[in-house]
Amino acid sequence: MPKFHGKIGYVIPTETSPGVWEEVIVEREYFGDVVKNTRGLQSANQVNDNVIISNEISIVADPFANENFHAIRYVEFMDSKWKVSNITVSYPRLVMAVGGLYNG
Repeated sequence: MPKFHGKIGYVIPTETSPGVWEEVIVEREYFGDVVKNTRGLQSANQVNDNVIISNEISIVADPFANENFHAIRYVEFMDSKWKVSNITVSYPRLVMAVGGLYNG
């Protein structure tokens, strides 16, 4: 099973001034395993097809990850940021399913 080491991006609402809230991205580094590693192409009305990966990445979650798993938006994998489409909590791990590229 391949190993994973990379950053995970959380979107945390933060009050920047009284009554004004902005979404701030917080990145944290994690270690884990690549449970499933697949790639596909999605045809679109454009010249080039979109690359879609359907990987599952399992990390050992720290207290921050367990409390904020709902705020996870992307995972850095293969030098790109990929959207997290689904998260399964199986303590002490989080298993994240990733899909297309993150454009946030």
